[in-house]
Amino acid sequence: MSQSITPVLEEKEVDTSPTLTFEEYRVYQGEADVQYELYKGKLIPMATASALHTSICEYWVYKLQRYLAEHNLDLVVKTSVGVRTEDATSRIPDVVVCTQSLWEQALARPGSGILGFDETPLLVIEVVSQDRRVDYITKRVEYNLANVPEYMIVDPTQNRQRVRVMSFLEGDDIYEEVNYLPGEEMVSVVFPNLRLSVNEILCPPLVEGLIKEEQARLLELRQRAERLAARLRELNIDPDSV
Repeated sequence: MSQSITPVLEEKEVDTSPTLTFEEYRVYQGEADVQYELYKGKLIPMATASALHTSICEYWVYKLQRYLAEHNLDLVVKTSVGVRTEDATSRIPDVVVCTQSLWEQALARPGSGILGFDETPLLVIEVVSQDRRVDYITKRVEYNLANVPEYMIVDPTQNRQRVRVMSFLEGDDIYEEVNYLPGEEMVSVVFPNLRLSVNEILCPPLVEGLIKEEQARLLELRQRAERLAARLRELNIDPDSV
């Protein structure tokens, strides 16, 4: 006599988390010290950054700030700034470069600092952490569709180390990519005079040390100028008239 077997259905996990609109997300107050991205209406908590991740971001901010100041550009470099990529999706890149006027608009709004659809940044940088697929595929599509001119992925993962630069070639609307590997020099498309060692990006020196070196060079230049001025006075030459 055969027995009927009733199939056992596996109970699927149901997503009971709240679905938010973009405006609700902008003013959302979650757990203290936890950042959330919004992906298709769902809150995505961001993992705490590793020490290397933090150092890489600090290095980029330092280099970009010096570059913008050197070229007298009315742009700002920020971290923890949101970039809205879809109707109910907003990302928080590791580093964002946008115009000063866009940042002032964001400052004037209540809620989280997020750049809207019509406030496209010039450059976003993501440092690969746990979910490689999100940085390499999902966010690439989002930033491409949001018309972000340049998207960089810094990947310090052992045996996969690289800096991938994605940008639009003239007349194209799909990202073209260039991979820069250890031992090479990375070149930005949006800022063509910005050239950085991939080795240094992946294993950056402490920013505090770079600032100390910068201050030491400035001190040396001041001392040289003072010695030259003193020598000119010995020759009865007013250094201010030279």
